[in-house]
Amino acid sequence: MATKKTKAPAKPLTKGQIIDAIADATGYTKKSVEDVYAALTDLVAKETKKAPFTLPGLGKFSVATRKARTGRNIRTGETIQIPAKKTLKFTVSKLIKDKVLG
Repeated sequence: MATKKTKAPAKPLTKGQIIDAIADATGYTKKSVEDVYAALTDLVAKETKKAPFTLPGLGKFSVATRKARTGRNIRTGETIQIPAKKTLKFTVSKLIKDKVLG
């Protein structure tokens, strides 16, 4: 009986690979693309602190609050309290979902 080999998941692109791909696709210099990338990440971080931030065609960044809850220490089985905390949430746009999922 033959075993079915599963394909290893593709590695995510690094920041450098993303910058190279955008520079190649647009004809801009890597330095220019890197500056835009840095400005965009700074803008997303700054604006998401204030309110949800949408990148049209890509998705929406927002801050979500997780409630305090009871958990369990898996080593000892002891019940513990997990405090409330804020987390960053990203919702993918319909356009990207349709392109990726078909």
